[in-house]
Amino acid sequence: MLQTELDEPCTCLTSSSSRTEDFSSTSSDPGLLPRSRGTLKFSLLYSRERCELLLTGLEAWGLPSRGCAESAVRVRLLRHIPSHIPGLQCMVQEWKSRVVKNCCRPAFGDHFVFSLQDAEVEKSTLKLEVQRFGKYSRNAVLGEVRVTLSELKASQSLVLCKELQKTTKDIVGEVLVSLKCLPISQRIEVGLLKAKTTSPRSTAEKNVYARIDVSCRRHREKHQKSRPRAHAPLIIFNETFLFHMPEPPAWDCTVLISMYEVDSDSRHLIGRATLGKRRASEAADHWGLMIKSIQQPVAKWHPLLI
Repeated sequence: MLQTELDEPCTCLTSSSSRTEDFSSTSSDPGLLPRSRGTLKFSLLYSRERCELLLTGLEAWGLPSRGCAESAVRVRLLRHIPSHIPGLQCMVQEWKSRVVKNCCRPAFGDHFVFSLQDAEVEKSTLKLEVQRFGKYSRNAVLGEVRVTLSELKASQSLVLCKELQKTTKDIVGEVLVSLKCLPISQRIEVGLLKAKTTSPRSTAEKNVYARIDVSCRRHREKHQKSRPRAHAPLIIFNETFLFHMPEPPAWDCTVLISMYEVDSDSRHLIGRATLGKRRASEAADHWGLMIKSIQQPVAKWHPLLI
């Protein structure tokens, strides 16, 4: 039955997302349309009896020419969490397709099974990111597709064909960070105090650590790591890290805090927070308070994004 439905022609659905698009190839001429990021086709089937969501038939076409080298799809199952933090999500599961090389219309051939209780379907969203891999460059995300699972009907296969949208980050927690400016010694002190996460997976025998990277214009300081802590909804670090700043008058720097969950044989990124003069408003405000509060630590909560 499932195979028959998958073989039927699909209806291409255009995403109705209200997120702002920022195509780098968009022309200032209003008569010209922005270049498409590409299209992703896939099939979803939810089994209420087995409490499973089946994703199959991943195929992409119309990708930018730079996406023809190597491409893959990262799939994340997200669930909304009621919180004082707007848009807080819990990443329930994450998968990645095989890498397809030298193909402008890759068919990934993977199928993924997600465990999902019936009561959680209405609060869940499936996020699919098409990624490009370069031999001598960093990986890039070409675009994303999001599907609100409330669209699904139990035991009925839904074949979707959607245009890729500009990728956006999701809030999966928050971290309490203190900053202290030490202009005489040309240093900045980064204090990692606490972190809150929304991971639903069993955290038994798993630890969490943070990596702190600081860069100032073209100068990058050697990263530092916190000590491992047991993974819990609230993680207490209370550690400080000193970094040398080469240009104290400008202090046009960026602080990147990456939280990782580790077990015996793997490492998993929980989320990242970025602070600095040229970052989002709250991060920039924190940086400005640090500059004004010489030799006094200033602490603020920042969202963890993934």
